[in-house]
Amino acid sequence: MKKTVFIPMVAMFSIAIIFTSCKPSTKEVQDAQENVQEAKEDLAVAKRQANADEWQNFKNEMNAVIEKNDARITALKKEIKKTGKAADAEYDKKVDALEEKNKELKLKMENYKNDADSDWQSFKREFNHDMDELGNAFNDLTVNNKK
Repeated sequence: MKKTVFIPMVAMFSIAIIFTSCKPSTKEVQDAQENVQEAKEDLAVAKRQANADEWQNFKNEMNAVIEKNDARITALKKEIKKTGKAADAEYDKKVDALEEKNKELKLKMENYKNDADSDWQSFKREFNHDMDELGNAFNDLTVNNKK
């Protein structure tokens, strides 16, 4: 009879010890939650700073490219004036279109606000695409496809 009472008592005592020892203290849980929240806030601040730095670098690089394009356009216009051929009317229109596109890109860069509501990566991808197209248009301008 002692065995039948002893075994369930030991089992119940063991279960009670396991449940009480597995329960985490609420202070530790609160501290852990606070640490996680602080880490999230620190990450958000670091991410905003990284985006701001990346934006400034991107803006400086693209402004340099836009200025280079302005210089190329000016050189092309001077070249057109030197030759003075009637066939250059079409060439002049193409140069004017490139100049307009370059101005649009410059304005787009100036008007972009790098804030929390804007999608920086999307803007960067679209702007790079537009700059590539403009670069290709400059290259295509000098190619003569007529045979």
